[in-house]
Amino acid sequence: MLKLLLLTLGICAISIALLSIRILLQKGGKFRSLHIGQSPDMRKKGIHCVQSMDRMMRQQSKHKVEEKKK
Repeated sequence: MLKLLLLTLGICAISIALLSIRILLQKGGKFRSLHIGQSPDMRKKGIHCVQSMDRMMRQQSKHKVEEKKK
């Protein structure tokens, strides 16, 4: 039981170390953003996050309905 726990902790420690190599070795290094809107490949294809796409579609609509202001 103890061997399995130590093995699991060791694997987790190695995984975290390997994932953080870029951050530790590069000056000012940080994780890449996984947000769709910040991905260069998605931008090339014209794909944005759902909220941005919805906002753009609402602004471009010829038949948009003005909301009532209170």
